[in-house]
Amino acid sequence: MPNEEKRSWINGIVTVAGYVTYLVLVLSQAGSRPLVDVGYQIPLLSVIGGAIVASILLSIFAGLDIPRGVTHKDQRDREIAAFGEKVGRSFVVIGGIAALILAMLEIDWFWIANVLYLGFAISSLLDSITRVILYRKGMPQW
Repeated sequence: MPNEEKRSWINGIVTVAGYVTYLVLVLSQAGSRPLVDVGYQIPLLSVIGGAIVASILLSIFAGLDIPRGVTHKDQRDREIAAFGEKVGRSFVVIGGIAALILAMLEIDWFWIANVLYLGFAISSLLDSITRVILYRKGMPQW
């Protein structure tokens, strides 16, 4: 399995684990009170920071079996990365537009932050899934 595919798997798994962890942390605080009264900032920043650290450490660990000098990306890797980013980027835009609409409607900051985080999470997951599929099936021939 190419190193870039391993990184795609790692990023996808870390994204899902991070988002689920965030949901559990926030929902466990809610109890019977409204979600907008829950302190979401610290769990959100902690999960994002933890996901970044986990991705870095797992990528380093996954790259330990690569022989020296074989770490370069070829044209296929660059095309797959670009295609994955294009697919994932759409949900960053969707999340941003949704957050703008919520801000214009003066909806609580809790919902704006959560829509943005959901957009980032879906974007990262779609990017990872797209890359894994392309490594397995190959680039489409248009």
